[in-house]
Amino acid sequence: MDIKVLGTGCANCKNTIALIDQVAKARGVTVSLEKVEELRDIMGYGVMSTPGVVINGKVVHAGGVPSRDKVESWLGA
Repeated sequence: MDIKVLGTGCANCKNTIALIDQVAKARGVTVSLEKVEELRDIMGYGVMSTPGVVINGKVVHAGGVPSRDKVESWLGA
């Protein structure tokens, strides 16, 4: 599963990465987690508020840290 977290490095972006990583490890799900910080690349996904989350090329979240339940649903947990 290819996951990208879109954001310029704010606390919410870092918390989102940490949460996704934590849930993936807890559930034993293998993910490729990448941080996208280049504004041009973020805009390319049409995300106007960060953090944004892209899974396998599809934007699934934008603006604020997602809930743990939401992350678990993305990971099929």
